[in-house]
Amino acid sequence: YYAALMDPEDPECPVRRQAVPDPAELSESPHDLADPLGEEAYMPVKGLTHRYPDRALLYVTHNCPVYCRHCTRKRKVGDPTSAASHGELDAAFEYLDQHAEVRDVLVSGGDPMSLSDARLLRVLTRLRDIPHIEVIRLCTRNPVTLPQRFTPELLAALAAHQPLFVHTHFNHPRECTPEAARCLRALADAGLNVANQMVLLRGINDDVEVVREVNLWLLRQRCRPYYLFQGDLADGIAHFRTPLKAGLDIIKGLRGFSSGMAVPHYVIDAPGGGGKVPLLPQYVVREDADEIVVRNYSGDEYSYPIR
Repeated sequence: YYAALMDPEDPECPVRRQAVPDPAELSESPHDLADPLGEEAYMPVKGLTHRYPDRALLYVTHNCPVYCRHCTRKRKVGDPTSAASHGELDAAFEYLDQHAEVRDVLVSGGDPMSLSDARLLRVLTRLRDIPHIEVIRLCTRNPVTLPQRFTPELLAALAAHQPLFVHTHFNHPRECTPEAARCLRALADAGLNVANQMVLLRGINDDVEVVREVNLWLLRQRCRPYYLFQGDLADGIAHFRTPLKAGLDIIKGLRGFSSGMAVPHYVIDAPGGGGKVPLLPQYVVREDADEIVVRNYSGDEYSYPIR
């Protein structure tokens, strides 16, 4: 898939157009983990990860319309034994019923849009019936890979479950197709809040102009750039991971040169279940008891009173 996003003649290209798997994916780095985010350790019942205090992730299917080579859940996606059965999903709903601190649920996979309309809507209806769940997020790559999946009938049904947030995953300008644009605009027209979660990938989008192009395109389609993820420590994807400096340089190159709405949060999802940790370029030059000196996007310094 990513070979189509890169120049096959580039000697530095980490993926080639080839019929066999990239040998790099068969190699493990010393830092690779099967479960890089520690999701299984925070899974009170099958299919439900409850790591943060007020939100949980519901894994509803192992199917996905595309198998991203950088997938953080590559241990599960495509494996039918990894998905919860109907009875196991009932146990997840029962857990959520009993935990009033959970106010926000992410419906994920795989891709939940791989479910039939009827099954997807049953999941959303069951969640919406839990009084303390205020927000539902639908995590899907379908606007990129299968935009026609969002039919007018499905959009109308989804709109009945507000507030419903759609979190999607555009990584590169070549994914920003007219079909994808129509899909994002249709989601927004239906009253759904849409945000993008980009993964920083070496040789693909580790360039400020590439990220800027995607993010400005997203804003034109009423989709907010939300996260820029440092690549997770999943098995066999070390060749995609970039130095942290690459992400920091991208954020520095966006801030002030583009609207703040086009600047995502650059985060590491800490290994072992530590959660998302934001990273920022250093804008503080010095600080004393009375003032702080900061450097703006153009390199100019300004003092500001602390008290």
